[in-house]
Amino acid sequence: MAVTPKVSIIYYSSTGTIHALAQEYAKGLESAGAEVRLRKVHELAPPEAIASNEAWAQHAEATADVPEATADDVLWADAVVFGSPTRYGNIAAQLKQFIDTLGPQWAQGQLADKVYSGFTSTSTAHGGQESTLLALYNTIHHFGGVIVTPGYTDPIQFTVGNPYGPSHVDGQGSIPISEDTRHATQYAGQRIATVTRQLVAGRSEVAAI
Repeated sequence: MAVTPKVSIIYYSSTGTIHALAQEYAKGLESAGAEVRLRKVHELAPPEAIASNEAWAQHAEATADVPEATADDVLWADAVVFGSPTRYGNIAAQLKQFIDTLGPQWAQGQLADKVYSGFTSTSTAHGGQESTLLALYNTIHHFGGVIVTPGYTDPIQFTVGNPYGPSHVDGQGSIPISEDTRHATQYAGQRIATVTRQLVAGRSEVAAI
């Protein structure tokens, strides 16, 4: 019987770029047979800050029905994919705050041996895409997780050029997500589903011995 990998996409998005990438990632996962949970993390910014930015306010309203992530979404999953815009070359405080709440699960070893990956967006071409994902992956080493990135395992990666995970340069919202980036993000989802299925199936075989 084929294994159906369970994957949680847990993200933070202020004006919508990361949310759009999360949806593309989910398409790739589902096309490869994964069961997907799409979850946003809790917003920490005050309402007046959100209201001061039209795009931010519009996105908050448009995604009001997206469930907020909980620790159960991590425990349920065979693989967890984190999405965040860059903040000074690092992940956003909102996503970091969620990750920091996972201390009890980490202490019990419940975050280990899962597959993890990430995706990001910046305003400029050298605004911290690689450093943001590498910073995120530092946390995964502490979890004892298995990092799976797209690498250069498909021709699309030689077009978009980020082996650490899907990424987009949005130019302060002026540059739409390209078809190449959508393709690469879906491919990353397909790869996560495939590798996770292999790992879960392999563990089942070992447990049966």
